[in-house]
Amino acid sequence: MTTPGTRIRLTGCAKTFADGTRALEPLDLEVNAGETLVFLGPSGCGKTTTLRLIAGLEMPDACGRILFDDEDVTALPIEKRNVGMVFQSYALFPNMSVAGNIAYGLKIRRVPEAERRRRVAEMLEMMRITELADRSIDQLSGGQRQRVALARALAVEPRVLLLDEPLTALDAKLREDLRLEIDRLLRRLGITAIYVTHDQAEAMALGDRIVVMSKGKVAQIGRPRDIYLKPADRFVADFIGNINRLSGMVRNGLLELPGGTLPWDSPDGPLQAALRPESLRIAEDGLPGLTGTVISAFFLGDRQRLLVEGVAPEPLIVDAPNRIEISAGDTVRLTFDADALIPLSH
Repeated sequence: MTTPGTRIRLTGCAKTFADGTRALEPLDLEVNAGETLVFLGPSGCGKTTTLRLIAGLEMPDACGRILFDDEDVTALPIEKRNVGMVFQSYALFPNMSVAGNIAYGLKIRRVPEAERRRRVAEMLEMMRITELADRSIDQLSGGQRQRVALARALAVEPRVLLLDEPLTALDAKLREDLRLEIDRLLRRLGITAIYVTHDQAEAMALGDRIVVMSKGKVAQIGRPRDIYLKPADRFVADFIGNINRLSGMVRNGLLELPGGTLPWDSPDGPLQAALRPESLRIAEDGLPGLTGTVISAFFLGDRQRLLVEGVAPEPLIVDAPNRIEISAGDTVRLTFDADALIPLSH
């Protein structure tokens, strides 16, 4: 199965509900054909409202326009937009078998029976659930239900695939496994996909680009790497991953912090910046470092996470190698590179 990607354009799309609630400020956005675009943000930020506008489940305020390629679909309801949707609840029909659920959209579209069977078989094979074809939905695990929901959405060969927090109900290990499968599937199909989540790891893993939203507005749009390493403002820096705040003074070629000094090549003056936990490292013997005390240490398998006080005005989160024995109460010396700092001037 190959589905060509569809370009999506939103122009001046705002949404105000009947009670006067402004869920989305005017939004101009272009989604490239074949791109996976992830909307990321806290509850109530407008990401699901935007997805529902694209789906045709909501109408934008006057003057807002939505185009699929060059076709204006603003006034078209969801059933005429040829979109596939995967919901958080999966919304599967418990009175139907797995195959019946996958075939449902095809039946509604009056696809001939022979073609329906072919597409259902293709979807079962693609999702690696052929042996589950005759099972009822209540006999499936969460991961199997998610695959059925995806198969049903893709069986109709949609122009656009829309996914609304589809992995939220699953445990952490299964979410990670299915993220990889969804990414593999989307790359293989080349379909345009819009994915809504509040989970940063999902956004980073799946998005070609990420739209970070806050209070009905776009805070930043960019590649996962840029969103993480070059956040546009304090909100994005705080929301994406863990962040440490640094407040110090540069004087005579040295950065002065409570834990000591580091050689520093920048003009004298106050320094306000942020630093990711993985950018801090244990200083090698004989090299400059900032001294602090470990408040807590958690072994996480691939790394250990430390909370260190005394280095900066506030305790720092540090991701240290897993092979170093460090415990609460230990004294450590930390260092970091200047290019790892994230400016926080706004």
